[in-house]
Amino acid sequence: MTPTAVPEFVVVALSARALAASACRGGRSVAAIDLFADADTAAMADPCVNLPSRRLRISAGPLRRALALPDLRGLPLVYGAGFEEQPDLLAALARVRPVIGNRAEAVAQVKDPLAFAALLARLGIPHPGVSLSLPNGDGWLVKRAGASGGGHIRRASTRLPAGHYAQRRMDGRPVSLLFLADGRRILPVGFSRQWVAPAPRQPYRYGGAVGPLPACGRMGAAMIDAAATITEAVGLVGLNSADFLVGSAGWCLLEINPRPGATLDLFDRPPMPSLFGLHLAACAGQLPAALPPLTGYRAAMVVYASAPVHLPEGLRWPGWTADRPQTPALVPTGAPLCTVLADADDLLEARRLAGRYARTLCRLSTMVEAA
Repeated sequence: MTPTAVPEFVVVALSARALAASACRGGRSVAAIDLFADADTAAMADPCVNLPSRRLRISAGPLRRALALPDLRGLPLVYGAGFEEQPDLLAALARVRPVIGNRAEAVAQVKDPLAFAALLARLGIPHPGVSLSLPNGDGWLVKRAGASGGGHIRRASTRLPAGHYAQRRMDGRPVSLLFLADGRRILPVGFSRQWVAPAPRQPYRYGGAVGPLPACGRMGAAMIDAAATITEAVGLVGLNSADFLVGSAGWCLLEINPRPGATLDLFDRPPMPSLFGLHLAACAGQLPAALPPLTGYRAAMVVYASAPVHLPEGLRWPGWTADRPQTPALVPTGAPLCTVLADADDLLEARRLAGRYARTLCRLSTMVEAA
């Protein structure tokens, strides 16, 4: 159903669907601006504006033109992924309208590789070494500063491109903590386990996540303390996530994502209140005393096209899919086809069920392509 209420907020992100869904679940009316304008986003956000983009980045010019549309002028802006590498754009937007989320200065502080590493060293938080020149040896990764999604990460070779940095490669399982912050304190929402979907020249491309993870004992408490310490030092507000590597020798913090992110799908479900509403309140300095525990587990897996897929007009998507492209469409090789969501009573079963859904979808897309 297309929303008809006048929007209260405009949500801007690489993909705005999860934030729009959370807002809708909480009874809020939103407009959306993102790079995809998927069918399910458009069903929950009006207007839903598709930004032209190069290399999956939010461009300042097209964004400003979209925000100048009559229905969007002056609306408070709630942002998700896509601004980490351009905090100056956030600062410019905040001069002409309310921007709800972390201040541009806080985003810059946690996404500047050297400044963030220096902060963690001062706070005594384990973190891989970083460098703006390529060190000798093969134990390093090359990352683009401020990027998201993992597709930008490479093993170090012979050069360091502009805008990139080197980070020492560490062993361990990727674990993420989603938390609310009010500028001084945090309230954990939950831990999740992540995995990659390797592709040619993209060995660390984001594949999906499952959660909530069971209580992690002393190690989990230490990771929560690390997020709390950074929050107090930087003044983080709203929904944020902290990405860790966890292994037999302990844990280290990889990065802070200073905005709502990919794991929203895992936790934004009953009996949890709308995380969009909690994000707004936390940005205003209000944290609930506690959050209700979730029952069961959810996995969210990104399905990428392994070959060009032609999606016909009127295609009926399974109910367990999200981020559904408008049809007709051509999804190129390597692009995200959609997201699959799987619920189960067991953590591993949720992960396995998501894999089965993904394989089913791949078979269906092959049939569509052949047709």
